[in-house]
Amino acid sequence: MTEPLPDAYDVRGSGPVLLLVPGGAGHPMGLGPLTERLSARFTVVTYDPLGLAHGRLGLPVAGRRVADWSEGAHRVLETVLPAGGSAYVCGTSSGGIAALDLLARHPHRLAHVVAHEPPCVTLLPDGAERRAELIGQLDGPGRPPAEGASATPMGVFLAHVLRPFTAHTPAFTAPPGRLTVAAGTASRGQLLHRTAEVTAGRLGGAFAEFPGGHLGTLDHPLEFADRLADMFLSSARTSA
Repeated sequence: MTEPLPDAYDVRGSGPVLLLVPGGAGHPMGLGPLTERLSARFTVVTYDPLGLAHGRLGLPVAGRRVADWSEGAHRVLETVLPAGGSAYVCGTSSGGIAALDLLARHPHRLAHVVAHEPPCVTLLPDGAERRAELIGQLDGPGRPPAEGASATPMGVFLAHVLRPFTAHTPAFTAPPGRLTVAAGTASRGQLLHRTAEVTAGRLGGAFAEFPGGHLGTLDHPLEFADRLADMFLSSARTSA
């Protein structure tokens, strides 16, 4: 039997634990400014579910299901959290879907989850059509390689993550006050803004807007980090 790969993650900062689950194929590229800003107030744990930033880019890909990512995130939290402790979680895009699944499976370890623009399009009344549209927009001719020396994180996302994650339909009721589904202010009028609003309503969470659009963590990292930190720390004061 093949031994499971160790979970890949990085830790920086001090304070309450904040788990980040990146979007795409989970590669944390470009998140440096965001994590640096957050690390002044939190112990930031950046999860790399496929190990792409830890030597596995270009190798065969395992862990293609939403549950693989959420259970891996849970193992990481069990490693870094003190006994009886709980963590804040922010997942964006595909990482937002994993964060929702983590909340559904392990709510006792989570203080508050922010799922930023999770593409849970199957929750929409026209979900099948919107999913086909989304896949068609992203997965056109000229797809980047997913394996080998020329592999890219985008290639891995298109080959192994896009379809199973957009097919995932979360079905649970969030614990009161512990879920926020977010969308970017620049995404107003777009598919994933509508999806975030519908997802919040279906799961019993709050809806909030964050700076920027779908890539707000990259394009507006400082503003995004401050909005996230204020939301988490405010929720902590409310629940105290």
